[in-house]
Amino acid sequence: MRILLYFDEDSSRHSLVRELRIRGADVVSALDAGMAERTDEDQLKWAAANGRALYSFNRGDFYRLHTLWLRGGRFHSGIILSRQDLSLGEQMRRLLRLINRLTPEEMQNRVEFLNHWQA
Repeated sequence: MRILLYFDEDSSRHSLVRELRIRGADVVSALDAGMAERTDEDQLKWAAANGRALYSFNRGDFYRLHTLWLRGGRFHSGIILSRQDLSLGEQMRRLLRLINRLTPEEMQNRVEFLNHWQA
């Protein structure tokens, strides 16, 4: 089984979602889920409840939430954080590499920085 992805509102570029889906990735955006304009905490709750790794450019806030959740004994399905300056093609290649190399179990309660997944 592959990692299921959830893109928060900041990272939900339609062209990236479409290209990942064409390549077989299971991606849900905040818009798809009816989660537009919700808090970061709500985004992470939705992703965790639906077994999806959250993808975001909001590195500081989600890393902080990750730390708070683990300290509080709460669990999530993984968080993938990226810089906004990566091209769509580079984001796609790195996300595909990540979801093809790690299992959903390996992503549990883990934060991955997309800049570490270059070729």
